[in-house]
Amino acid sequence: MITIGDNTYALNDPIVIAALVGGAALLLVLVLLMSMVRAANRSARLTEPLIRQIGDLGQRVQALGDGQHQLAGGLTHVSDAQAKAQTGMLRLMEERLAQMQEQMNQNLSGSSRRTAQSLGELQERLKVIDKAQENITRLSGDVLSLQDILSNKQTRGAFGEIQLNDIVSKALPSDSYSLQHTLSNGKRADCLIHLPNPPGPICIDSKFPLEPYEALRNATDDRQVQEAARLLRQSVKKHIRDIAERYIIEGETADGALMFLPSEAVYAELHANFPDLVREGFAARVWIVSPTTCMATLNTMRAILKDARMREQAGAIRRELGLLFADVDRLGNRVENLDRHFHQAAKDISEIKISADKAGRRARRLDNFDFEELAPETEPAIVKLTDPEG
Repeated sequence: MITIGDNTYALNDPIVIAALVGGAALLLVLVLLMSMVRAANRSARLTEPLIRQIGDLGQRVQALGDGQHQLAGGLTHVSDAQAKAQTGMLRLMEERLAQMQEQMNQNLSGSSRRTAQSLGELQERLKVIDKAQENITRLSGDVLSLQDILSNKQTRGAFGEIQLNDIVSKALPSDSYSLQHTLSNGKRADCLIHLPNPPGPICIDSKFPLEPYEALRNATDDRQVQEAARLLRQSVKKHIRDIAERYIIEGETADGALMFLPSEAVYAELHANFPDLVREGFAARVWIVSPTTCMATLNTMRAILKDARMREQAGAIRRELGLLFADVDRLGNRVENLDRHFHQAAKDISEIKISADKAGRRARRLDNFDFEELAPETEPAIVKLTDPEG
């Protein structure tokens, strides 16, 4: 039994049991509430730093939001600036690309024009090269023909004669030389120059010692060089001796002759490496000449011929000068006579003018004479006319 105040309750009473259970439950709730309050207090004490941290965090979040807002504005500004810069860059790049394209077009146009011009010039040069190739081919044929000519002694001699004839015809008048002239000894010279005495007519004979010269050029050792030099020396000595015996005739030709070498190379070889042959030619009065030196020698002969012809014509010139002096003297006499006639004519004209003046004065006096004032008392006297000059 439970007594509360004046009331007594049995423990087995359902209402008591319910009240007890309710009270226990309420007590339990209160205990729990107190525990919760204590826990809440402890939690409050524990959460104050967290709340402060949360407040700080909120402030920081607010600052971060503000910074993010500012960053968003800055990013917007940067984006706008970047957009503007990109737009300007694109515009500049477009302009540069346009300029580069125009320049490239111009360069391509100039390059194409220069290329076309270069191709044209190349084509012209190829044409010139083709012509040169044709000339080289023709020249090769001519060289082969020249080799064929020089390989034969007779044709080689004809070649030298033709070259000599060409040089002589260009240097001298046609009447001052004779080609293939036959001398009194029956020998025929390639050319005879009609020089006056002294020195007299001089013969020119063409010789071409080609085989020994080619052997000397093609020699590969000392023995071949010595053998070729011996052959060349022997050949030239024979030519000098033949010319001296055949074309130097006392009383008919000059006391010397010319040996014409139609090759400058052979002439240079003789003077460079065989001076003894040149001296031997001088001793035999046979002078060795090349095409160049032959032209110079012929020009000297031309001056000699001109001087000789002037001396031959000196008598005729003096005769013509005498006749010219006589004509000039006669012309002077005739001019003097004509001057005298002119002087006489001038004198006669002056006298005629004087007579005319006198006659005019007499006519004027007669015209002014008054015949009525005269009285015919006596027979008129006959007046004798006198000379007007008196």
